[in-house]
Amino acid sequence: MEKSETLRKQAERQLKSKTLDLQKLSAEDVQGMVHELQVHQIELEIQNEELRRAQNELEESRNRYSNLYDFAPIGYFTFDKNGLIIEVNLTGAHKLGVERSFLIKKPFLFYITFSSRDVFSQHLRKVFGTNTRQTCEIKLVDKNKNQFDARLESLLVQDSGGNFSQCRTAITDITEIKKAEDKLQRAHNELETQVEKRTSELVDANEALQDEIVERKRAEKAEQDASIYAKSIVETLRESLAVLDAQLQIVTVNQTFYNTFKVTPEETLNKFIYDIGDRQWDIPKLQKLLEEILPENTQFQDFEVEHEFQNIGPRTMLLNVRRIYHGGGGLIILAIEDITEIKKLELQLMRPQRMESIGTLAGGLAHDLNNMLTPMMLSLQTLKEKLTDEQSQKLLTILEQNSRRSADLIKQVMSFARGIEGERKPLQVMHFISEIEKIAQETFPRDIELKKDAPDDLWTVSGDATQLHQVIMNLCVNARDAMPYGGILSIIASNFFVDKNYVRMHADAKIGSYVVITVSDTGTGILPKIMDRIFEPFFTTKEQGKGTGLGLSTAQAIVKGHGGFINVYSEIGRGTAFRVYLPANETEISETTGIHEACEEQSGLLTGNGEWILVAEDEESIQDITSSILEENEYKLLNAKDGAEAVALYAENIDKIKLVLVDMMMPIMDGQASIRAIRKINPEVKIIAVSGLTEKDRLAKVADLTNAFLPKPYTAEELLKTIHEVLCAK
Repeated sequence: MEKSETLRKQAERQLKSKTLDLQKLSAEDVQGMVHELQVHQIELEIQNEELRRAQNELEESRNRYSNLYDFAPIGYFTFDKNGLIIEVNLTGAHKLGVERSFLIKKPFLFYITFSSRDVFSQHLRKVFGTNTRQTCEIKLVDKNKNQFDARLESLLVQDSGGNFSQCRTAITDITEIKKAEDKLQRAHNELETQVEKRTSELVDANEALQDEIVERKRAEKAEQDASIYAKSIVETLRESLAVLDAQLQIVTVNQTFYNTFKVTPEETLNKFIYDIGDRQWDIPKLQKLLEEILPENTQFQDFEVEHEFQNIGPRTMLLNVRRIYHGGGGLIILAIEDITEIKKLELQLMRPQRMESIGTLAGGLAHDLNNMLTPMMLSLQTLKEKLTDEQSQKLLTILEQNSRRSADLIKQVMSFARGIEGERKPLQVMHFISEIEKIAQETFPRDIELKKDAPDDLWTVSGDATQLHQVIMNLCVNARDAMPYGGILSIIASNFFVDKNYVRMHADAKIGSYVVITVSDTGTGILPKIMDRIFEPFFTTKEQGKGTGLGLSTAQAIVKGHGGFINVYSEIGRGTAFRVYLPANETEISETTGIHEACEEQSGLLTGNGEWILVAEDEESIQDITSSILEENEYKLLNAKDGAEAVALYAENIDKIKLVLVDMMMPIMDGQASIRAIRKINPEVKIIAVSGLTEKDRLAKVADLTNAFLPKPYTAEELLKTIHEVLCAK
């Protein structure tokens, strides 16, 4: 309105400057001017009406564009150079299962699977680097962790300042397209081979089809009855149970099956049994049972199967199978009992008996061999004096060397067989560690760096110095052999109190005070599949002639004879740490302020105040006990079984998690990568790194990203103290 008044005033001023003397004009001229003014007025009114109509059409067009943009069948995103979401339509937000307002200024990487993140980053670089239309295909994950395939098509666009600092990306869900393409290709191939054959059979098949429809309805009704009947049985049992049809497809399973084998209903129901969980159930023994043994029998009991599952690792299962007939159809009930832990317990119970038997046998053999070897070695000296020619002397020298090697081997066997013998007296552990360090410095390769460490108040132990010297020297030699290209060999002694929580995690431990001697290396590590066998007599991974396989078994026998135990922790490519636990002299400990009461009192003070802690640990037993300790001491817990899950949980709970406890060795994403990812999400978060390798030089890559380091194994006191110190630190 104000603009119209302004224009009118301007027009009046211009009209005054051009005012004509109407008295000089004839009536005809005046009448012509009035006519012209009326025509101009009508023209202006028509123009105004057209302008209003154009403005309305423009508004309607803008609304239609907004609706088309928001409700388009594909997602539209606008990203900056760093992949931050600047703008997104409603379809794109719906695809990710997130409110549109929450996505703005958030990294799009949060919704991309780890395997596709590099593809997306390279895609952005190409778009901003070449200023051309670029496409790529990646996997996205929505808020509920559902993955789907997507095609991205991006082009640079100008921002409000006219700069090409943004790109517009169209995201299309192509999951069903990919499935359809595969299905279409298979159907096409099959159709070409069947069309000629089927054409000639259609007329005859029509009549049979009517009968088949009737029979199928009857069969479907019977199958439905059988399914209801089977499900009522399945859900009442605690063991994993699966019901299969005659074609070995899964009809139903109970909840225990889902929980035990970590699969979803979508991966299980109506699937061929061997296809469950990405073909994790393609087990030759199971196939033999279902396809060869069961057809000849109506049932089969206690069929033992060992198999390594991708989701849950190696398992030993006891299968019981029964074929039943109900409602005119046949069903197979497969009962699965997970006896993995029972087998491990049986192995632990059998191992001492086997070791005792082997020790008895080894002692007897060593005694007999010594009796045979003694006259041979005595005769060698006499023969060397009688046969003085060069050839004879050379052969006799070879015989003497091999006889001595045999005698040394027999001596080692005797040590294994009688490991508990020897004189026991108070010992300063650092004395024989220093002797071993001196020997290693003189004999080990120069590219192996030696380190030792111990507190000034290290307790003494009661034992046989020669035997304990043999144990530590043997571990050092093994560490040397594990580092053919050099590395760091560390010998660290420390005082350690084993509490009830530690005993729960380690079967060989007993509550009490110990001196712990840790021998660690930065070598090749020990393969997980042979970890359970390294203490077996005569088991060795060394080349023939370079190892007897008695070193670790003898060391374990000696340590057990001293009332202690040995733990081992290893990471492939990073190294191994052996920890020897020897009972400390109680008299000395009682004189140094009663550590038992002090530990219990101190740990009782270091309780939490309801803080949330994220524990990332793949070992289930350690995770369970650690969580139990923290919950008992007033902390709240979130647990992750791998690095990827830890990062996802932290991103979802960033506002409440106060501290993250991360194991350095985990599947899918290791501790180092997890720490870096969490730090990227929140640079201020407090993180404690946990590792079974005590060599802190290994943590140099993440030293600046963590607030503390907690070595495994740890006690409840050490855990609570470390967490308390990190939370209280500014």
